[in-house]
This record gives sequence, structure tokens and C-alpha cells, in this order.
Amino acid sequence: MGPWSSKNSKAKEAQILLLGLDSAGKSTLLYKLKFAKDTATTPTIGFNVEMIELEKRISLTVWDVGGQEKMRTVWCCYCENTDGLLYVVDSTDKQRLEDSRREFEHILKNEHIKKIPVVLLANKQDIPGALSAEDITRMFKMKELCSDRNWYVQPCCAITGDGLAEGFRQLTGFMKSHVKSRGDIFTFFKQN
Repeated sequence: MGPWSSKNSKAKEAQILLLGLDSAGKSTLLYKLKFAKDTATTPTIGFNVEMIELEKRISLTVWDVGGQEKMRTVWCCYCENTDGLLYVVDSTDKQRLEDSRREFEHILKNEHIKKIPVVLLANKQDIPGALSAEDITRMFKMKELCSDRNWYVQPCCAITGDGLAEGFRQLTGFMKSHVKSRGDIFTFFKQN
């Protein structure tokens, strides 16, 4: 069975991994998208997991894994059975961008997520001085690091919700193409 099909379920399900350094805004944007309101968050120790329905019959199980240094060592444990990667970057944290890029490059080498699609969310675009999606694309060497997969850099703001649904939809579109190209059992486009 492919991730997007099941014998009798009405919704297709996919697993998404949500990663990024601590304070990048992962949990904030996850809960903004799920509940459409601001949710006070504390640093994630361990993980949050939420089901999000973007459209009818498409369910995304999102694994939001803590980004503190000690948690990054276990990111690889969450890679198995992942259909798409959302990587969140604090576009204002210029001092830690290189750390973030290094962690991003490291996770892309994981055997379980080879070739899976990636959407990088350039968060905190509402703050003056935030780097643009183009800046982040260049600094993260996206063309080079993601040459073997579909990728996209989406500017967003977790507080207002701007760009979040677009980023998730972009990833969903990539995942549909990826699963289809693998030749898995694929019923995503079937209409009931």
C-alpha cells in the first residue's frame, strides 16, 4: 500500500516531517494552520503530532520535532515512512542561518528521505530586515542540495498565517507527483 491509498478510507493520508532549529516557529505555524488562531507555544521537548486536513479527503500527519541541539541528534529517527519534509527557517536569525543550513544539509542525506520533496518555509517575514525567500534559497544552496528532488522556498509568517497553506499545498502537490512516479498503488486522483 502506498501512503496515499487504503482499501476503504475516505481520506488519503501522508506523513510530513516538520524540522528546523529551535525558535524557528515550527509549532506556532503548525497550530496556526490547524486551529487558525494564535497558540502560545513553549520549546518542544520531544515532538508534537497533528493531523491536518488541507482539502477534503487529504489528511496530513505532521510530526513537529523539537529543534534544540540535543533534539537534532534524533531527527533521523523520525525519517522513516516520511512522504515530505517541511523545513522552517527563522529569516531574521542571521547568526544561526549557517547552523540551520548545516542541519538541513545533514538531514537531506538520510537514507529514508532520499528524493522526497522538500518545502523550506522562510518564516518571520513580518519582521523588518527578514531575509527574502530568494536570499534563503541562495544561502541554503537549494539548487545544489535539492537537485535530486522537488523543492520550493515559501515565504511565510507563522503569527499571521501568511504563506502557510501555500507552503503545505506546494508540498502536497510535490508528494502526489512523487508517489505517482514511484509507481506505488495510487488512488489519489480517483473521484468517488
